[in-house]
Amino acid sequence: MPKFEYLVKDQEGKDIKGVQEATDVGNLISVLRSKGYTIVRVKESHHKTLFAGRRTGKKRRITQDDLVVFSRQIATMVGAGVTLMQALDVLGEQMDNAKFQSIIYSMKHDVEGGKSFSEALMRYKNVFSSLYINMVRAGEQSGELDEILNRLATYLEKSNALRKKVQSAMIYPVVVSLFALIITVGMLTFVIPKFAEIFSGLGAKLPAPTQVLINISNVLRQQFIAVVIVLVIIIVCVRVFLSTKGGRYSFDKGILRLPVFGTLLLKVAISKFARTFATLTRSGVPVLSALDIVGKTSGNTYIERLVEGVRESVKEGESLSGPLAKEKIFPPMVVRMIAVGEETGELEAMLSKIAEFYDDQVDTAISGLTSLIEPLVIAFLGIVIGGIVICMFLPIFSLTQALK
Repeated sequence: MPKFEYLVKDQEGKDIKGVQEATDVGNLISVLRSKGYTIVRVKESHHKTLFAGRRTGKKRRITQDDLVVFSRQIATMVGAGVTLMQALDVLGEQMDNAKFQSIIYSMKHDVEGGKSFSEALMRYKNVFSSLYINMVRAGEQSGELDEILNRLATYLEKSNALRKKVQSAMIYPVVVSLFALIITVGMLTFVIPKFAEIFSGLGAKLPAPTQVLINISNVLRQQFIAVVIVLVIIIVCVRVFLSTKGGRYSFDKGILRLPVFGTLLLKVAISKFARTFATLTRSGVPVLSALDIVGKTSGNTYIERLVEGVRESVKEGESLSGPLAKEKIFPPMVVRMIAVGEETGELEAMLSKIAEFYDDQVDTAISGLTSLIEPLVIAFLGIVIGGIVICMFLPIFSLTQALK
């Protein structure tokens, strides 16, 4: 259990210093406040035991996990009555990511200078998304900043968990395919030339599949640099195409229509849409602003344009479910649930149920996809490697029959 150094004032205004173990900062603050103390400063003790880990203070990329911890801790401290500046000071001292630590101290300086927390966050839009900033602004306006930050942390946790599930489902086939490619290139480069020398010494006419494979091997060995250059050019062209608005839109639209992966990605998009929209509206963000944020944070250009169209329709006075039904990308069940939510005034609850339902659907789809991918990958490896082996042994079979 970590130790924390604290400085408090008692009811007579005297300073009291001490060190105490606690599960986290918020827990210690609650204990000290229950004793009637006024909190001045609380920070984690840097006096470690011989075997305790040392804080590295290295600069590294700020991850979703960092944002979750930051949101949880600042929500706990603000909810316990600690001022925002004190909370930022404590988190800055505890942060082991030097880059994030610098940002926290900079935000503290802005807040001390009279800016609101949301205005301080806006300086770092590359770290804090528009969703994060708008929800904090709504929390400041409603006076429920601690509650909003807790919702943000929950949202980030669930979104991060969903993203990791999809990544884990994609990693297996990518890794296996990469190994299959390495093995194939290795055989074409090192193994097949040895067989080609043997067959050349025999002077016999080779079967067509064997000759084709040997020709591919020769091209790969003799024109290796040219092959690499062509591959690099193709990759660059694809990246340039995807960097254009039209190219990205076509790619994102096409990927959602793939037989297996497209269905999975669409379920992920629906879950993210519903959870983000529910979190924003529950936090007091206006519907039009929420739709604008939902579109920009969707991660898919096709979905983003769809949401933009829905936003324009809602702006003109239409319901939310009408434009969604016209686009025919969201399943009818989702559209009907949103329509019921609008009619009953329970849109947030319906969106939350949709997000939970599609989270379960994603779990089921990933399990099914993993079960499907394994035999497909094995079959692919068998066809590729087995095909190469058969092509190499065809001349031997032909010579054996000729000798008979």
